[in-house]
Amino acid sequence: MMDVSSSPQALTGPRTKRMANAIRALSVDAINKIQTGHPGLPLGAADMATVLFTQFLKFDPKKPDWADRDRFVLSAGHGSMLMYSLGYLTGYEAMTLDDIKTFRRLGSRAMGHPEVDLDIGVEATTGPLGQGVGMAVGMALAERMMRERYGSDLVDHYTYALVGDGCLMEGISYEATALAGHWGLDKLIVLFDDNGISIDGPTSLATSENQKLRFEAAGWDWQAVDGHDPEAVAAAIAKAKTTNTPSIIACKTTIGLGMPVKEGTAAAHGQPPTDAEATAARASYEWDYAPFEVPEDILADWRAAGARGAVDQAAWQARLDAADTGTRKELLAAIAGELPEGWHDIIDAVKREVAEAPRDEPTRQSSQKVMSKLIPAIPTMIGGSADLTPSNLSRPDEVDSISRDNFAGRYIHFGIREHAMAAITNGIALHKGFLPYCATFMCFSDYCRPAIRLSALMEQKVLYIMTHDTITQGPDGPTHQPVEHFATFRATPNMLSLRPADAAEVAECWELALEAEDMPVAMILTREKVPAVRSGYSEENLCRRGAYVFTEASSKAKVTLLSTGSEVSVALGAQKLLEAKGVPTRVVSMPCLSLFDQQDAAYRASVLGTDTLRVSVEAATVYGWEKYVGPDGLIIGLDGFGAAGMPDELMEHFGITPKAVAAAVEARLAETKA
Repeated sequence: MMDVSSSPQALTGPRTKRMANAIRALSVDAINKIQTGHPGLPLGAADMATVLFTQFLKFDPKKPDWADRDRFVLSAGHGSMLMYSLGYLTGYEAMTLDDIKTFRRLGSRAMGHPEVDLDIGVEATTGPLGQGVGMAVGMALAERMMRERYGSDLVDHYTYALVGDGCLMEGISYEATALAGHWGLDKLIVLFDDNGISIDGPTSLATSENQKLRFEAAGWDWQAVDGHDPEAVAAAIAKAKTTNTPSIIACKTTIGLGMPVKEGTAAAHGQPPTDAEATAARASYEWDYAPFEVPEDILADWRAAGARGAVDQAAWQARLDAADTGTRKELLAAIAGELPEGWHDIIDAVKREVAEAPRDEPTRQSSQKVMSKLIPAIPTMIGGSADLTPSNLSRPDEVDSISRDNFAGRYIHFGIREHAMAAITNGIALHKGFLPYCATFMCFSDYCRPAIRLSALMEQKVLYIMTHDTITQGPDGPTHQPVEHFATFRATPNMLSLRPADAAEVAECWELALEAEDMPVAMILTREKVPAVRSGYSEENLCRRGAYVFTEASSKAKVTLLSTGSEVSVALGAQKLLEAKGVPTRVVSMPCLSLFDQQDAAYRASVLGTDTLRVSVEAATVYGWEKYVGPDGLIIGLDGFGAAGMPDELMEHFGITPKAVAAAVEARLAETKA
């Protein structure tokens, strides 16, 4: 059995360098074998990573999901071989040498960008540069909020992130770091791989800003060291742990260290080494071993570094076991994402209230009423808005704001920072312990798009409240009128897009959102007042199957009107006009197309109707509706962007009124008879 008793604190000088070179050798071998990948970062950042993982990072490969572990985010995710090398070397059983040998091949755990995989030690490793910065801020915020709730005996860990020049050039990094400084997240430490190289060449081609002044202006502590000097890196991390602000350490490195010709150049970023270059690189590391071979003494040192966290984990478990029953139960339930008993009853009570006293109101207002009842009952539910709180109606009454002086609060003022807002919310979800949501106008979801896509890809439960849907944002003009966004959301795999028609459907959609697992949810809501179209109380959640027959025709139907959200009332108005003219018409509400697509063929056929003219009605792009109306159907919507004008004027202009819909249906029926 391998001896893992070596003391990490003794791993200085040549031993540390040899351990770092193990990362470099494995990375060179894997990238050379497949002839694709990014050798620059793992070769340049190996020294700082070795210091962090052997002397500071609190983790346990045998219990990779241990709640009080430190978090490490590789924001510059193209350098993923750094993570795979570290995972194998420190003893994560799921990261095997065979995976590294099949780097980037189908089925290997060593993917090009792993995103998240705790079993191999990956907390978050992003493809889109800068997203990792935002997620690290979210993790650090989640730690601070949980520490406030459960105490430092049970929650006391750091969030580390390794970022590159590209991460700091991306605009999201400005938004996220500004918030981290504003909140004073002192347990956030960023290692900046300061190699001065981007894909096009030296970073001086595109930037000349003073990063030190930038971060100090945002309230961060700044240090600069030689990234290839382990003792200097260790001293800087130790100092960063004493500050009362977030910290960044600029580690000056040589990209692609050891690769002849390529090192220190843009070519090192993404060009794999040739066989000759790989051999020369190994020689420069004094690595006299076969490809993928790690000598036993070096592997023993690495495994010792990985094993040291077991002591901290066991001590934490003992403290958890000694905590009072209520605190322990609450903490474990929060980490597991469990919702308290009785929350379904809240939804049911709202539905009964709505049925007893129906009101015409914007669905954003209906949503706020539901949230006002859910949030007190679900302590882990936290979130905020990108400076649109009065418009999104995303803050229930009597909910305190989070600030550097009050981490017990539950509402986050993100400021006008949609990019960072969504990424930070992802970080909170990844950290575990909270059910996070965030809110903005649906049109501004474009700013959130990379993070929303990552929510779906990483299977994270994040609730996105998107208000001000459709062209009824008339006076603000087409810049504020989401048109193509419906199709974009619906096209995203592993995501629920919910567009309720009235208060009753809002309540049911909130139930679906809270029930969803391992996926983000978009709640799409109106600014404008909509009629209370649902009559009576239904114990069943009619939205659960994605679509349902809202009203049947008076006799055998000739027309089926398919509608969502505020346009359900338009379809109902058109139904009355058509029925009055002897055209039997049924109306279908389709609050979630993806849930409807999951139903069996018989149910889908029963809802869409057979031997009827199918007509979709939605004040957005017509794209995608052909799937439901069929080749002979009619799609009523927009072929382009909206326009400036009052809501009623625009609906009239674009033919999305009961009268216009009925006329279009009659015209199509006349065509089919001719």
